[in-house]
Amino acid sequence: MTSGGHVLSVNTGRIRMLRDFPDVATAIDKRPVGDAVFVGELGVDGDEQADSNHGGVFQAVYAYAVEDLNFFAAELGRRLHPGQFGENLTTNGVDVSGARIGERWSIGSVVLEVTKPRIPCRTFQIWLDEPRWVARFTDYGRPGAYLRVVRTGWLRTGDPIRIERPDHEWTIARVFRALTTDRALLPDLAADPAVPEQLRTAAAARLAG
Repeated sequence: MTSGGHVLSVNTGRIRMLRDFPDVATAIDKRPVGDAVFVGELGVDGDEQADSNHGGVFQAVYAYAVEDLNFFAAELGRRLHPGQFGENLTTNGVDVSGARIGERWSIGSVVLEVTKPRIPCRTFQIWLDEPRWVARFTDYGRPGAYLRVVRTGWLRTGDPIRIERPDHEWTIARVFRALTTDRALLPDLAADPAVPEQLRTAAAARLAG
């Protein structure tokens, strides 16, 4: 197990309608919380998800690196605050998109496991209010990681992240490329027993489609 930076911010959000889009209910607007928070099987206490495409056991927690937030802030010429990409954990010193599928993070008394990349959606584009945002975010290949909760418990801002990595080459960024821009990777992803069945199934479905 290696040290992998720390939690810069823990963020939660409540469901609301987006301004000028009364058909879009979302909890993407996540804000930092100051105290220790409990993380249960379905995510951070006090956080909400607006639809079935977000949340659930395999998408219980979303993590994004402050280094990537800063990258996009420079690209877009605007300030981006922790939680603005809808992440529950803003990390510092962690290559989140370089995390391997199945990698485990020990934070406070919580253990999380990296499961899949974030695939950008229409709501994300509306929220950021940037032209062609879904395509641009995809092209940059810095998706951040969803995690499932292996052990429930408490964590807080400032907690160190201790990482245990499996021995394979399927990083979040590589899986993201396979599912979005590099179809040539799909056969290997669909056939590799080192990745969870849900990812193999998703890759097979894209190949079939």
